[in-house]
Amino acid sequence: MSQMIDEAVKELNQKTGGSFDGSAKFVVEDEGTIMLDGEGARAADEEAEVTMTASADTFREIFEGELDPTAAFMSGRLTIDGDMGQAMKLAQAL
Repeated sequence: MSQMIDEAVKELNQKTGGSFDGSAKFVVEDEGTIMLDGEGARAADEEAEVTMTASADTFREIFEGELDPTAAFMSGRLTIDGDMGQAMKLAQAL
């Protein structure tokens, strides 16, 4: 597991506080995978309602609030597979 994944897990847990009522998977290219659900964020690769894939730089910008997730999706920097409703709820939490 990479340091970037460790930091992202901590940040997601701080932002969501385990209150996300769905399941989401973040696939960070060349780094690893993060799961987020009602139990919080963790480094894991499991089934999820929505899967988001992007580079480490793109996710870092999203997590730090420098890049809006919707803008990342519309510009092609973020791909989303699965339940768009869950993706929208997650975008609001970030």
